[in-house]
Amino acid sequence: MAREQAGRGLALRGAVALPAGWASPQNLVRGAGARGLACLAEEAGQRRLFPWLAVAFGAGILVFFAAADGLPALWAPLGAAGFCGLAAILARARPVALALMLGLAAGFLGFAAAAIRVAQVAAPVLPRTTIAPLAGFIESLDEREEGARVVVRVHRLGEMPAGERPERVRVSYRKADRLRPGDFIEARARLLPPPEAARPGGYDFARDAYFRGIGAVGSLLGPAAVVPPPVPPPAALRLSAAVDAARNALTRRITDANGGQAGAVAAALVTGKRGLIEPDTNETLRAAGIYHVVSISGLHMVLAAGVIFWLVRALLALAPGLALGWPIKKIAALAAMVGVTAYCVFSGWDLAAERSLVMTLVMLGAILVDRPALSLRNLALAALVALAREPEGLLGPSFQMSFAAVAGLVACARLVDGSLLRREAAGPLGRAFGWAAAALLGTLATTLVAQVATAPFATYHFQTVQPFGLVGNALTLPLVSVAVMPAAVLGILAYPFALDRPVWWAMGLAVRGMLDIAGWIRGFEHATLVVPAFGPWALGLLTLALLLLTLPASRLRWLGLGPALAGIALAATPPRHDLYVDREGAGAAVRGADGRLSTLGRPPPFVLEQWLKADGDARPRTDPSLARGEACDRLGCVATGPEGRRVALVKDKRAFEADCARADVVIARAAAPPGCAARLVIDRAFLAAHGATLVRFTPDGYALTTARRPGERPVWRLPPPAAAPVPEADETELEP
Repeated sequence: MAREQAGRGLALRGAVALPAGWASPQNLVRGAGARGLACLAEEAGQRRLFPWLAVAFGAGILVFFAAADGLPALWAPLGAAGFCGLAAILARARPVALALMLGLAAGFLGFAAAAIRVAQVAAPVLPRTTIAPLAGFIESLDEREEGARVVVRVHRLGEMPAGERPERVRVSYRKADRLRPGDFIEARARLLPPPEAARPGGYDFARDAYFRGIGAVGSLLGPAAVVPPPVPPPAALRLSAAVDAARNALTRRITDANGGQAGAVAAALVTGKRGLIEPDTNETLRAAGIYHVVSISGLHMVLAAGVIFWLVRALLALAPGLALGWPIKKIAALAAMVGVTAYCVFSGWDLAAERSLVMTLVMLGAILVDRPALSLRNLALAALVALAREPEGLLGPSFQMSFAAVAGLVACARLVDGSLLRREAAGPLGRAFGWAAAALLGTLATTLVAQVATAPFATYHFQTVQPFGLVGNALTLPLVSVAVMPAAVLGILAYPFALDRPVWWAMGLAVRGMLDIAGWIRGFEHATLVVPAFGPWALGLLTLALLLLTLPASRLRWLGLGPALAGIALAATPPRHDLYVDREGAGAAVRGADGRLSTLGRPPPFVLEQWLKADGDARPRTDPSLARGEACDRLGCVATGPEGRRVALVKDKRAFEADCARADVVIARAAAPPGCAARLVIDRAFLAAHGATLVRFTPDGYALTTARRPGERPVWRLPPPAAAPVPEADETELEP
């Protein structure tokens, strides 16, 4: 019997021609290697390796910002990139070595680009809160219902020497009717350093301000006097101020033509000025998942370019001689490139708009050279250009979400274009039904793919999920594409002739419909879900999964399932912190017996909002239950956290004696006495060295997470240059 079964096994093996030892580890490895090389050959044949150069370039930027301790010598990364490039030339007959060397060269170039950018924007940052006379040119002015937010190119700040004062400051002003971009003002200002992250891993305004050349923020105290400038403003400042003044004028014109929030949103769609939109309207747009509509970015650039392209091509096609003898498609693409660039300049040349412009120009340029407009190769080229210009954009949600959405749409092109439902039909009714079904499926699929692709980044940065965003986008984007954006283009064309008011009024009607839809969706239960913040490792795994699922054309894409599952698991189980401490020590939040946070002292409203979101807590910052766990008097506040730990917030130095003796954790804006017996003291010296702090109580003590390490200076903040003072008249002529 045993011999008979063995014979059957040998016969079966022979039937399928399996060699002896086929299941050994060595043969499995060889087989996997052969399949991997075949997949790589397929990727190379379909020119899918080029997008990975953009990934490597971004990886080099990430290494610089995450690991570099100071500014490197530029010859090191540039020399390494040159060496790898030479090695790639020598290894061009070996595909694997060639790809590896090219990837390393791109990574070193990304590292060098980030270092060059940091050195280019290096400027003084205000070290401490200062109240002093301020004089300078207004570069830009964002209007609010009451006052404005102004960016001032500093000419004089108290008695600070030129090498120490910030080049630009951003200040709020309550009476801005007389102020205009380009004015030279004198006023008394209260300024402070740009605020750092409200929590470790949170949004760092100081970093964004540094790369925008803003060295201080604050407010104007009292009236601002417009006076004759002591020196002529630089040409670049005059140009940017003129553009900003034109944007403000058009914003007011659109708002006045409609009135209410419909006018404010319509104006933001055209000019990018969002200051007149009320907070409640912003929340309505976010709940419907369509807040991206009012941010000048990819949607605006694509729709503006598409409308211009279609209009020019349609007009040229009306003339048979032009249509038959001229490449009207390329002419329309060139006109769209000029028009969308002008629109980007007019809309303020924001970082998100600039990156979207680069992507749009690459797509239109592909039409000029008879290449497919929408491809991963073009997307990679756009990413390389955008990152070379602004490497810091890699760290922000705008770049991440824009390119993730487009990568997902390109990878799922057959699904999102609705071609699967288009069938040749005999009658017009069948064709009409197929067209409608394809359009509906395309809209829903586009929204779904974009939401899935951007979900990791949106959740990481904002800690919110809009479950009905698919519905909101599906209902409003056709309205935006068919009515709102064409009206915006027509209104801009009619504006110089003063014939635009009826167009803005008609556009406002469509915007009101969009707001009504968004308000209806906001009324749904759980329209906005707040989820706990997860760490960078989870985001890194999810990003790797997205790259592997979208860039390869072969079966290599299935490698993305592993990091996707691991990233989801990490994101679903983030560490929870029991104590949040403000970077200034003004307030804290401690987890109570019910598992929810309660406040100690008076944390800044924005900071408290960030804490609640990071904890997955949907309560508004004004919720009365946030203060129920504290016991306060004039000297300080006391609360009990997990493990029975007593947390004390000291307001008055007289409370130190009692709180240091009885509390486990003491928090204070002032310096604690040397003999404080509390197990953990978070005072002025601690916060100056560590910044915002998170504490997790453990049976053995405490686990701390801080925004920075003692003595650590972010790689993107160089010390002020120790150069000789520049004469006043010369400094104002420096280009921004």
